[in-house]
Amino acid sequence: MQTVHSLDPLRRAVAHLREAGPLALVPTMGALHEGHLTLVREAKKHAASVAVSIFVNPLQFSPGEDLDAYPRQLERDCALLEAEGADLVWAPTVDVMYPQGFATNIAVSGVSEGLCGADRPGHFDGVATVVCKLFHQVLPDFALFGEKDWQQLAVIRRMARDLDLTRPHADKILGVPTVREADGLAMSSRNAYLSQEERGQAATLPAAMKTAIASIEAGKDVNAALHALETALRAAGFSTVDYASLRDAQDLTELDSRSARPMRLLVAARIGRARLIDNMAVSPASC
Repeated sequence: MQTVHSLDPLRRAVAHLREAGPLALVPTMGALHEGHLTLVREAKKHAASVAVSIFVNPLQFSPGEDLDAYPRQLERDCALLEAEGADLVWAPTVDVMYPQGFATNIAVSGVSEGLCGADRPGHFDGVATVVCKLFHQVLPDFALFGEKDWQQLAVIRRMARDLDLTRPHADKILGVPTVREADGLAMSSRNAYLSQEERGQAATLPAAMKTAIASIEAGKDVNAALHALETALRAAGFSTVDYASLRDAQDLTELDSRSARPMRLLVAARIGRARLIDNMAVSPASC
């Protein structure tokens, strides 16, 4: 496995890998866990070679967020990726990714608005900008993202369609189901912020979401189910619930009743130092 930190070695490495066949990219911010490694394993099913990017992207952090505290452990991450059979790690510095004078921003309207887009202004501009750069740098045939951040996945697919990206095209941007701990909590690098007590309380999030989904699928009032979900989270020790919302799975339109189209329940809530996000599918109503 090769690890590169600047563009010229990256381009040489990518050209060599592409000779073997399709290339997949797994973009990450490092601090890898089983969820990331699952993306690598899935990537190997679709491509001859797998590249993984590790870059803590400052553009997607708002002032006062955890940019400085975000865990950085490149040596450990590279060892994990080598054990999984990744072929290339692209680990640029901030100066390489955003050279002096960098002045370009990609903003995706619609799917980026509301939810995390409302609570983290500019976040999805930063995501779209860095992912577009990664796609142009690595030129992957496939890119894989976890479904845990469903809004992010929607933003990236919309960007790829609107900008006519061919590597990867929108239909080659693959969502991989969320990997969860034994108690249902979605795996996240930010789970490391939780104390032992908070970690136990955090398991209420997926449990309360499943209860709300069961209520909605049983035909009960959507707003009542969401209110009960928020109440359960606060009772368990969550300090705030940024949102709990039923959305159309594709365009993220907010829904106040069950739809005949695929839906997702999306939640963001804070406990201790951690802001946890999660989403789950909700079965469409029968026609």
